[in-house]
Amino acid sequence: MLGGLVFDDAPALAGNSDADVVLHALTDAVSGVTGVTIIGPVADELCKRGITDSAEYLKLSLERLDKWRLTHVSIALECLRPKIEPKVEALRANISYLLSLPVEDICITSTTGEGLTGMGRGEGIHATVVVTAVAE
Repeated sequence: MLGGLVFDDAPALAGNSDADVVLHALTDAVSGVTGVTIIGPVADELCKRGITDSAEYLKLSLERLDKWRLTHVSIALECLRPKIEPKVEALRANISYLLSLPVEDICITSTTGEGLTGMGRGEGIHATVVVTAVAE
């Protein structure tokens, strides 16, 4: 599960939740705007109650934006597998939907890092997310 989509060409990631590293990183980026941490104590408590869908954690972070409005999202992924490129447009569409942003304001890039890190050797996935927000 990445960006709310199922990828069948790689083993599932282990985690308390659905382990969607894209939505976790996106939630963390929004938390950077709001100053309210969701991934960690809040998400852990939700997991204990059986709420493991990372989109729910993202919703909680978005509810705290108050005077802020997201205008752009950039997501950079490093992994050997799954292959990201075939699903980039579907990922952009889903992130667009989750954030209520136009799809053209969602950028997703991916690399294997030429195998120089554990991510590029297939040992995991790293997601870096940068959001642009403006005060309303």
